[in-house]
Amino acid sequence: MALTVLKNLDGSPEVARRFFDWISETHSEKVSSKTYNLLLGNLGRKDHVKEFWDLVEIMRQKGYGVSKGTFNKVSEIFGKEGMASDIDKLKGLFVTKSGDNTEMCSKVCKIIRQDEWTEDVEKSLRDLDVSVSSDFVTMVLGRLRLYPIKALMFFRWIEADHSFQHNKETYNAMARVLGREDCIEKFWDVVNEMKVGGYEMEKETYVKVYQQFYQRKMIKEAVDLYEFAMNGANKPPNQDCTFLLKKIVSGRKLDMDMFSRVVRIFTEGGNDLKWSTFDAIFKSLSSVDRLGECSKILKVMEKGGLVGNIAFYGEIVSRLSRVGKLDEANEILNYMEASGLNPDFKMWASLISGHCVAADLDKAHSCFLELVEKKGVADAGYAFEVLVDGFCRKNRGADMCKYLIELVNGKELRPWRSTYKILIGYLLVQGNFKEALSLLGLMKENDYPPLLDPFISFISKSGTGDDALNFLKAIKSKSFPSTSVFLLMFEAFFKAGRHDEAHNCLSKCPGYIRNHADVLSLFYTMKPVGAVATTAAVTA
Repeated sequence: MALTVLKNLDGSPEVARRFFDWISETHSEKVSSKTYNLLLGNLGRKDHVKEFWDLVEIMRQKGYGVSKGTFNKVSEIFGKEGMASDIDKLKGLFVTKSGDNTEMCSKVCKIIRQDEWTEDVEKSLRDLDVSVSSDFVTMVLGRLRLYPIKALMFFRWIEADHSFQHNKETYNAMARVLGREDCIEKFWDVVNEMKVGGYEMEKETYVKVYQQFYQRKMIKEAVDLYEFAMNGANKPPNQDCTFLLKKIVSGRKLDMDMFSRVVRIFTEGGNDLKWSTFDAIFKSLSSVDRLGECSKILKVMEKGGLVGNIAFYGEIVSRLSRVGKLDEANEILNYMEASGLNPDFKMWASLISGHCVAADLDKAHSCFLELVEKKGVADAGYAFEVLVDGFCRKNRGADMCKYLIELVNGKELRPWRSTYKILIGYLLVQGNFKEALSLLGLMKENDYPPLLDPFISFISKSGTGDDALNFLKAIKSKSFPSTSVFLLMFEAFFKAGRHDEAHNCLSKCPGYIRNHADVLSLFYTMKPVGAVATTAAVTA
């Protein structure tokens, strides 16, 4: 908290100094090198230069040095304010301090690395007459990160032999070194000792060790660390919860107890589970072909406070259906109904589509019947269109045609016009002209305008003049077929090079069509020169 406040008080040195003094009086054991450096960076300006150097002296006496970040910040300010002598003094202080520590650190590390820890090693270290400070100890521990046990021996020795009291910086440095699979017990010993001493784990320590754990696939240890940090002042970011949950569900074996534990830690920390978290987990489940566990995951997260709605569940059902997890999708629907939520038509349509893609048309049909039974036919148009398309794609358009007629006549279903278009298109492609033609009457009853293009295209290429007349009769009404429709039919025959069928159709048309000026003109222009007389005879 103190570090955060001091950062926010940057540019207000008087207020920062008063806050620092209060912290020093009330929580002196928690005032660290970082705390001093933050205040020092705030005092680094011309009108507070005396306070700046006084604080540097106090820090030196406590064994704290000027950090590189503070040095860079203050040097820039001193330069802008023309304080050349103070810049030189600061450079000399920083270089000397840095050089001395670096040289002595190298000597200490060399002695420790060379041999096993013995009394001779301890004697060699004493002979160096080290000036111990928290910065120095932190530097040594960092250099010994590849030798964690020797680093721990030094950590304990420096405390016992030099009566050095470890603080937040040294404890965190030691924890960063021990955060690995072969030192996990010792890591927790140091971390718990640090907590008992009243020191917090720094964010830098948490992030580094957390990364080491998940890189080494130490998920349980990462969860333990996450829980420890969530109970401290420096709480992990929310995305760490999502990351852990993703790792758990995509692991070699799904550990639901650990999954539930992370959810509990997250929510007890005052956080709310969001759709984005579930979305990320769903993708991880999909990546390892573990979507069958989706329902279990959902129940745990809802127990943790995740609030679902129709759109939320609809997305889950849709995704499960698209990847063929139909039993799981149906389980979500049942779960919704048990929870008092009614699945909408889009969810049912997703499930029907999934069965069609899986080539299980009987199940798709049963699913639609269940939908009609539960919700009626009033809004079933979209789901029915999905069913029609699924049947047609599996070359069962004729079966669907019979079923559509039964539903329209028996259940009073009103299919969408686009549904008729899909089914008629498939029927004509498969050569089922009579079945396709039978649907035009139903369209007329539903007050839909007739579908001209697919029929005219099919008849002109594959049908006969009689087929054309049957089609024209099927669309007959007060306004249809008009002369323009006959003209479209004749033109299509001519374009397809089927003049005989055009004449066959014309010969059986009513007189008002055969004698229409536009019709006569069309046939006249499409006939060879020597055939005009024949045309006149036919039209008479």
